[in-house]
Amino acid sequence: MKSRQCKQYFRNMKRSDDSEREKRRKRRRLLQELGEQRIPFLSPSDPGFQQLWDSSYSGLALRQAGALPEGLHERVRSALTTLRRRGCLLRDLVRVRDRDVFTAVSRALVGQPGCTYRYLDTRLFTIPWHCEEEEGQVQTEGQSEKNCCDPDLKSACKALWELNQFFCTDIQHHKNARGVKRKHSETENSGSQEASKEESRSEKPEKDRVQEEKGEKSEKEEHKEGEEDSDSGQGCSHSSPPQPSLTGPVHFNITLINYMDPAGMTHLKEEPYYGMGKMAVGWHHDENLVPLSPVAVYSYSCSGETKPEAVKAPVEKEGQTSNEGEKGGEEGGSREEEEGGDEGTSKEEEEKEKACWRVGLKVAWDIHTPGLALPLQSGDCYYMTDDLNRTHQHCVLAGDTARFSSTHRVAQCTTGTLEYIQKRCSEALENLHTDPETGTKSLRSLLPFTLQHIEDIHNEVEFEWLRQYWFQGHRYARFCSWWSKPMERLETDWKEMERMTQLLLAVVEDESSVQENRREMAETLLNALTDRQQHRQTWRDRCQSSLAQTLPPEEAPVDRPYWSNDDPDMPLPFDLSDIISRVESLLWRM
Repeated sequence: MKSRQCKQYFRNMKRSDDSEREKRRKRRRLLQELGEQRIPFLSPSDPGFQQLWDSSYSGLALRQAGALPEGLHERVRSALTTLRRRGCLLRDLVRVRDRDVFTAVSRALVGQPGCTYRYLDTRLFTIPWHCEEEEGQVQTEGQSEKNCCDPDLKSACKALWELNQFFCTDIQHHKNARGVKRKHSETENSGSQEASKEESRSEKPEKDRVQEEKGEKSEKEEHKEGEEDSDSGQGCSHSSPPQPSLTGPVHFNITLINYMDPAGMTHLKEEPYYGMGKMAVGWHHDENLVPLSPVAVYSYSCSGETKPEAVKAPVEKEGQTSNEGEKGGEEGGSREEEEGGDEGTSKEEEEKEKACWRVGLKVAWDIHTPGLALPLQSGDCYYMTDDLNRTHQHCVLAGDTARFSSTHRVAQCTTGTLEYIQKRCSEALENLHTDPETGTKSLRSLLPFTLQHIEDIHNEVEFEWLRQYWFQGHRYARFCSWWSKPMERLETDWKEMERMTQLLLAVVEDESSVQENRREMAETLLNALTDRQQHRQTWRDRCQSSLAQTLPPEEAPVDRPYWSNDDPDMPLPFDLSDIISRVESLLWRM
């Protein structure tokens, strides 16, 4: 298990690249199949909307604004505007298809102290939400959560925690009610089927009944085998039954806050498959969540007070399609065919729906099931439950006004918390021995497996934590100091790991060494150094990219850790090319 965990960071990067290539392949195939056609989609004004929702999107639930306590609405809206006013909501410079792009929306992550959330090769760090249950539980280097934000920001984060608590309770009630309804429906169906079978059996001769029983048994066995061999169900038009990956009460541990004012955007991409309209966020599954965990979203539309920023959203060339709303299929039909005699009224309703912000849903990589576009009034909430996030994709369609959303998730935190990475550092540093009398440092174990484990942790700390944090500039320290001391501590531990790499290099280059596994040690070192050099160059390029240069100084990426090759405080140079050449030459001579 440890060996797999050691290499997780680099495997995840490869998996991410493979996944992105697979998505591009599926997208191209989908667009080729479609040609100039559009898949139909239904909105509330269309006949069959509720039937489609119940049959193909049953994991989606809408909670209208009135379901929330009025006082909570006021506190949450005040909190969202406070986050924006204080400059906490910023556009992320993310990695899409091997290039950097700005997100169309501005974001901030609020949640349990010490948690992070990773998406599109970007790690966001939480502003703690200051709840009584967790306040003071996570303290690092004397840094108390209570003192990391000023009272105004602390109050805003606490209001979002109150919303989070409401969602945790309400979605549990929703799940329980759905479970009861599903069980009742299954019981009724089972009873009616049995009654029907008994009736038909009484009319059949004994020979036919025996053959039928054999057929049923065989069918059940085939069905069981099919379940074992089936994949995730992607592409089917019906949600598969909920699986018991998340048991017990729901506990959302983070919320991703989003803000966008369409009036400030010079271009928003048209939705390519259905002609739903302009997208603020393209089609996607939410990443890095506990499998089958729900997502809860609060939507708040407001006046934008727009400053003309001439912001251009990233355009995907493969997604360009023809005019909106043309050609349906038989089920969806064209809008004109469905409208009939009430054409004027329906068009008016359609325009009113498009003025609202909407969430769009589709069955993943499916061109046969109509899509769903659900308008959201200010204060509305929606839940994505069961396996909806796994088997379906969703997008956000821009309305006419500015909009905040608070998207509450159960983030997968096995490798994404401060506690996790601190434990990893401790594991690595256990192999460093310091002589109590002379202060001389040495490595306790030279076993290749141990050395590989340590170098993997070394890379993980540098590229998944330190560089991720500093690539986002000084944004966190500007309004919340919670992460400042923990990152200082991580950097101190990382420097010790640099020292450990230097000690390993010295052993490998010692021609008088009698170590039997010296060649294996050299190969381990070479692989680690080569990866490190490559990733350092990638991060340097990102920090110096043309997009990064457009950011104001407080938001601009910082290339850190960085040092000159003759820095006396650093055991190894930043540029590892000479050392890599030395180790390669050594291996040739062995």
